[in-house]
Amino acid sequence: MTEEKNTCVLSGTCGGCFYYGISYEEQLEKKNGTVKGLLDGAVRGDYLYEGILRSPLISGYRNKMEYSFGDEKKNGPLTLGLHKKRSFYDVIDTDCCGLVHEDFNVIVRETRRFFDELGATYKDKRTHRGFLRYLLIRRTVNTGEILVDLVTTSQPLIPVMAHALINDSVLYDEEALLRGEIRASTAVNTYDAAETVSEWARLLLSLKEKGAIEGKLSGILHTIDDAKADAVKNDGTRVLYGTDSITEELLGLRFCITPFSFFQTNSRGAEVLYEKVREYVSDSLSENSTVYDLYSGTGTIAQMMAPKVKHVIGVEIVPEAVEAAKENAAGNGLANCEFIAGDVLKVLDEIEEKPDVIILDPPRDGIHPKALPKILAYGVKTIIYVSCKCESLARDLVPMQAAGYRLVKACAVDQFPWTRSVETIALLSRQELV
Repeated sequence: MTEEKNTCVLSGTCGGCFYYGISYEEQLEKKNGTVKGLLDGAVRGDYLYEGILRSPLISGYRNKMEYSFGDEKKNGPLTLGLHKKRSFYDVIDTDCCGLVHEDFNVIVRETRRFFDELGATYKDKRTHRGFLRYLLIRRTVNTGEILVDLVTTSQPLIPVMAHALINDSVLYDEEALLRGEIRASTAVNTYDAAETVSEWARLLLSLKEKGAIEGKLSGILHTIDDAKADAVKNDGTRVLYGTDSITEELLGLRFCITPFSFFQTNSRGAEVLYEKVREYVSDSLSENSTVYDLYSGTGTIAQMMAPKVKHVIGVEIVPEAVEAAKENAAGNGLANCEFIAGDVLKVLDEIEEKPDVIILDPPRDGIHPKALPKILAYGVKTIIYVSCKCESLARDLVPMQAAGYRLVKACAVDQFPWTRSVETIALLSRQELV
């Protein structure tokens, strides 16, 4: 993957890189045009659009990946990677991705080989039977720490040979195998799941010892997830080696990152994003200011604001992220940060201290239509809106303008090279209604 083009061999098969085959400069131009067009369509009056800021890294920039176990075709060999483009079931091996550090690819490759040699089963989405589910890898860009989490079901680890089905119409059933209802020739020995997973962890440690991976293996985890939904749900995590978190450094602050906590996936790009947020809000802050950081995640923006203000209150719906935010603030020596776990819609009714400035960094769908009026009712002079989906920002700008806010200026930040996603930062100022 170079400045001029993405040379990934999985292009056309993997759905990850939308902008395969065009230069990075062309990508920036397209994203810039999209953001400007959406804002122009939503904004009343003039505003300053400052263009798009490029990502400091365009390859190897992602600090997190979540890979799925599966197969590329029905009853085929075990695969570990991303879903095939426009496919809910088919998973392709993704061990050569240019969006991540090579350490990711080595860990994926060796993990797939290890479990494939055992003949281990993956959780089938139709029958909900099987052992392997996901492999989650996080690697900090600025500190080089690696956290690996193998996500499995609590079902028995009963390896079955690649085509060990009685016939094409009969699906593999672990309980039937245990009861002896499936002939022995279709299966090999049952493994002790805990010991097998520990053996896998030792394999990863050996990779570091051999120099096959560059970063520091800070933690290797095993998470149980028995939910039927195709999304990670933590039913319990065991630390196989090291710790259950890693630490990233951004703009002079340190942030503890746990397996499932939200953190910007492009660390170097996040520094560009947060610097711009600080620039936009700087004229509105004083040592007596109270700032609301709504949808605060692990409290990154809140802690960036804290040294310049009296009090920062962060609100985030994910309890794990709130706990991480509290630990991060304490570790950074920031005593004026307060983090509350809960839905913004409900928590705003419970906070007595009123804000002078509000910073919004909502999920992709934007702000809940019932929460937005409550936010606007504070009547603060300045609102900063950070959006990972400009369509949602454009939608929310309509009621914000109706409430007396004017878009002063905005810019785009490319956090996700080779994809269509882009961050947008908007500075809004409250005007007197006439």
